[in-house]
Amino acid sequence: MLDAIAEISILYDFYGALLPPKQREIFRLYYEDNLSLGEIAEEYGLTRQGIHETVKRGEKKLRDFEKRLGLIRKFNQEKQTVDKLKRDIDQLIQKRKEDAQLILKLEQIAKEMDRLVQ
Repeated sequence: MLDAIAEISILYDFYGALLPPKQREIFRLYYEDNLSLGEIAEEYGLTRQGIHETVKRGEKKLRDFEKRLGLIRKFNQEKQTVDKLKRDIDQLIQKRKEDAQLILKLEQIAKEMDRLVQ
């Protein structure tokens, strides 16, 4: 269950702004504010089933966005590449301890790479 919630949370972080405003608000109330379907239904004057369907449609849209755009997949691939490059940099630093300028430059590169994946 937690994996599904984590997946939806990541999808929402990447694509939530693409949902229609009302659906985005209901989605936010359900997933971020942790309100029940009944509480949201009462607030909006809708049925619990209507809110449930809105949330499920939102989940489907978010998954469709990822299927079509692949931003999360691309982000994860880039993060893996950056992590590998940082490991390579760490190895170079260990091998070239005597070259202070090289170490400084490699450390600067590693910091810039961290900024790319944040």
